[in-house]
Amino acid sequence: MLRDLISALYSGRRLWLKKAMAQEKILVVEDESDLREILKSNLAKEGYSVLTAKDGEAGLKLARSEAPDAIVLDLMLPGMDGLQVCRLLKRDTLTAGIPVLMATAKAEDVDVVTGLEVGADDYIVKPFSVRVLVARLRNALRRREGVGGVEGGVIKIRDLTIDSERHEVLLKGKPLDLTFTEFRVLSLLAGYPGRVFTRDQIVTSIHGESYPVTDRAVDVQIVGLRRKLGPRGESIETVRGVGYRFRDD
Repeated sequence: MLRDLISALYSGRRLWLKKAMAQEKILVVEDESDLREILKSNLAKEGYSVLTAKDGEAGLKLARSEAPDAIVLDLMLPGMDGLQVCRLLKRDTLTAGIPVLMATAKAEDVDVVTGLEVGADDYIVKPFSVRVLVARLRNALRRREGVGGVEGGVIKIRDLTIDSERHEVLLKGKPLDLTFTEFRVLSLLAGYPGRVFTRDQIVTSIHGESYPVTDRAVDVQIVGLRRKLGPRGESIETVRGVGYRFRDD
């Protein structure tokens, strides 16, 4: 009897998860037809509603008309490439908040940095497993929904609390003495755990575009933050050749 009850509860939980995920719509922009169909089939099995486009122009139109919850965007597309598409998506108020996972056959640091600088939320290098892609998508969707992140102007991650309205940071209940810039940097990184931010993105987010500051200045702020956070400072990770991220535990 107990076994039947556990089985029923487990089955109900799986059904609830599938229904919840069915509401999430993924747009796949990929010019390789075989890969496009493989991704569509596998994402559908995971419970997602899947839209597809074979080029950048079609992808942009679908993104604007269908408002997907996330976009898997190939970098090497015919005509308008993935970088151009991503740049336009992030400039449009209708699509700027949609997480973009950029898929690329290029694994060089410069390619990754370029993708992140135009607004990609994450990247995955081809060839990749569908399981890894699904895990990355779930992380992107959780960050968009603010799970473990911002709620009423407050970011709570385990023993760390960041209150933007009070301009206050508490670590294990004790306040930290942060400068204005250190506070903004920590809020940005901790507000999107797991997401990598380039130094330029950090500067632009805090000071706006064309602000006259060097990469070294960002590094100095990170060093100061880590020191004040103590052992918790290890949560701020350096992504070599790219920038920084707050570890997604």
